[in-house]
Amino acid sequence: MQTVYNTYSLEKESFTPIEKGKVRMYLCGPTVYNYIHIGNARSTVAFDTIRKYLEWRGYEVNFVSNFTDLGDKVIAQGEKEGLTEEEVADKYADAFLEDAAALNVEPASSRPRATQFMEEMVAFVEKLMAEGMAYEVNGNVYFRTNQFKDYAVLSHQNMDELKKNAAGRLDGDDQDEKENNTDFALWKKEVRPDVTAWPSPWGPGRPGWHLECSVMNDVLLGETIDIHAGGIDLAFPHHTNELAQSESYHGKTFVNYWLHNGFVNVNDEKMSKSLGNFITIHDLLEDDSIEPQGLRYFLVKTHYRRPVAYSRDRLDQAQQELDKIYRTMRALAKKAGAAGEVDAAVAAQLHLLEERFIGAMDDDFGVENALTVVFEGLTLANRSLEEGQSEATVQLIEQKLAEWLHIFGVDNFEESRELPTEAKALLEERAQARKNKDFAKSDELRDQLKELGILVKDGRDGQSVEFI
Repeated sequence: MQTVYNTYSLEKESFTPIEKGKVRMYLCGPTVYNYIHIGNARSTVAFDTIRKYLEWRGYEVNFVSNFTDLGDKVIAQGEKEGLTEEEVADKYADAFLEDAAALNVEPASSRPRATQFMEEMVAFVEKLMAEGMAYEVNGNVYFRTNQFKDYAVLSHQNMDELKKNAAGRLDGDDQDEKENNTDFALWKKEVRPDVTAWPSPWGPGRPGWHLECSVMNDVLLGETIDIHAGGIDLAFPHHTNELAQSESYHGKTFVNYWLHNGFVNVNDEKMSKSLGNFITIHDLLEDDSIEPQGLRYFLVKTHYRRPVAYSRDRLDQAQQELDKIYRTMRALAKKAGAAGEVDAAVAAQLHLLEERFIGAMDDDFGVENALTVVFEGLTLANRSLEEGQSEATVQLIEQKLAEWLHIFGVDNFEESRELPTEAKALLEERAQARKNKDFAKSDELRDQLKELGILVKDGRDGQSVEFI
């Protein structure tokens, strides 16, 4: 039985999709006004991994993840860079897609932008107003939170706690014109002359942040969806408000399973600009010493609900683990083929490993236990290579390991890392030393290369290298 942890109930629940064999899944995407930080990437990678697993298990996953391409942050960044709002959104949406591709994130089934659904958003608000769930004041439209039963249920806090823990996210609206201070904006009037606004029955304006995701969910996935995902910081107010307005609009359950990922801490402190530990994926990937696959593997190897503790040392340790995986997969690829019979004992061991792998991932996507199984599979692979198992046996091992590793976004096992300039120079010097039969110098240079993380092996065809 497959179970997922539902933030709504705070329990693991049996996973049963609305339609057999299909999953409707929505992930809150970024506001595209800057490069995404490592916390954004953690959410992106975590739910891409969950999606990949569901697909491997045979589900057809309709995976929608949006871009919020409007709002004060986009406006402010445009003023800073001398760009229009649309140009800012295009620039950073493209940057997100580039970073996501580098992290081997599968493209979304649909990547909607909020500005594409203005007519639907206005109609959504009009219906809520007609049913008494919303009211207009001075061109702004607010949702009546006291009219929605169990408004705070998703956050599992009382209203005083919500206001205290919202970290300023309730601010920004005109509190004095609301019926209740927890009411939130569905539509915001816009009077600034150089700011984009859209027509509405209440005057020119733009949608509230929470409204955008409800409408995009409704149009692209339907009235009720299987999984709504995002960072735990979105549980309140964003997801709380989505739930309230969507269920008020349709009169039925909005989401069957709410999944939230944990935070990222940097050097054992919460990431924030004020602490100077704010790290963007763009900056990390600009560093030639950081492999995108290594960064992906670092983010994915912690269970999605647990916090990720980032430091450069931990990232380097993850890369070393990944390099071991690569070495084994490359060794398998060299020996795999169709010749011979598949060893029955090895096939039986692989079957048992796969059952354990599925058991781990079916338990709320338990990546840590699943990776333990993967490493046992790698041990089996290395032992089979040492024993000289048949090509067909090796091919079966390679196939299964590649399937499991793909779920974690670990692919492309062929050697693709670029040798640093310093390493290339040392290899040339070492080749000359061996040509001159200066083996003491050759050994000295081998040790220097090892300090750079490069293992040198000598063979009939000269030197070969592996990253360690």
